[in-house]
Amino acid sequence: MEWKYWKVVLRYGHVGKRKDVTVARYLVTPSHYNLVMVMDIGKEMPGVKSEGVVRLTEVGLEEYLAGKRAETENFYLQQLFNYELRA
Repeated sequence: MEWKYWKVVLRYGHVGKRKDVTVARYLVTPSHYNLVMVMDIGKEMPGVKSEGVVRLTEVGLEEYLAGKRAETENFYLQQLFNYELRA
């Protein structure tokens, strides 16, 4: 199966303007996925604000792998994942 790799910049946070954190997330999808399909995935991710997809670009495998490593070091995502595990 062929894959596509995406960088999706999302706004996370509580309800209210200017109370958000912008975080780049990296996704892998089957090759037939398009921008709209990936945007729908991003909008449904836990913690993402309404209209939370800021930017969406297709990337190569190397950038995807580097981005996934950076996600593990992101303090906000660490807190979000730990909260989801406790809930």
